[in-house]
Amino acid sequence: MAASSTSAASGISDWEEVVDTHTAGGQRFSGLRVAVSRAQRCGLIELSRPGKMNALSATCWLELPRAAALLSSRDDIRVVLLTGAGRHFCSGIDVGMLVDVAQLTSGGGCPGESRMALKQQVQQMQESFTAFERCRWPVVAAIQGACIGAGINLAAACDIRLCSHDAVFSVKEIHLGITADIGILQRLGPLVGHGVAAEWSLTARKVTGKEAMQRGFVAECYESQEGLMKGVVDMVQELASKPKLAIIGTKRILLHARDHTVTEGLDYVATWNSAFLPSDDLDRALKQTLARVSKQNSSKL
Repeated sequence: MAASSTSAASGISDWEEVVDTHTAGGQRFSGLRVAVSRAQRCGLIELSRPGKMNALSATCWLELPRAAALLSSRDDIRVVLLTGAGRHFCSGIDVGMLVDVAQLTSGGGCPGESRMALKQQVQQMQESFTAFERCRWPVVAAIQGACIGAGINLAAACDIRLCSHDAVFSVKEIHLGITADIGILQRLGPLVGHGVAAEWSLTARKVTGKEAMQRGFVAECYESQEGLMKGVVDMVQELASKPKLAIIGTKRILLHARDHTVTEGLDYVATWNSAFLPSDDLDRALKQTLARVSKQNSSKL
């Protein structure tokens, strides 16, 4: 199954569709395209509402954490690619769903219960993006066009972000009279610094792909869609070549370090490595290193 012709995933051609195992009989995902490339050892989650600029519907919010968990459970991949079909990555939350969420506190009945229902709804939406941090494998977001509101929230929950020159980022919530509540205010600062995060979030201004790279939000900004597709393939191949336990551990330790002190982080990584350092991966790496050293020494004789 090929990805959308304008998707950043199009540089990989052997995608095989994955069904939603959380549904009866294994139904297809309806708001997403979920697939794997066995050759590249890569999973794909593609937002598939190009006619709506990939605005996230209620279905998408439910399917995103299921897709992330499904790919996390697979041992035949080492990296997950997140992208959007068509010209845009994600233009934010679907307006219809935003209206439904707002109505949770507008009806009659007990105000306390309606506010608790709203809190539970917000926490469920938060989990839809936090699921990408919980995924064992590194998640690479490939971004083109609009990456606005919920879109930039989603991108910030990924491990690595790549974009094309036409990408536009905006923390849009303040223009809607909303305090952003699904992760961007917590995740953006560690990526770009508190001052830049405050300026982006308080002004809701549009940020170009080039500036996003200069500020450290994206790792690379490509001049064309073709360049982005090639960059995606290169990144996927690089990550997929790494030892399994090391890549899982490195992602987990980085996320722990973001949320804890240096002392706590050092203790955590010591505990992690005391559990997982002895491994076949380590044995292979040591043997390869010794073989290279032996070859280099022989060539000097």
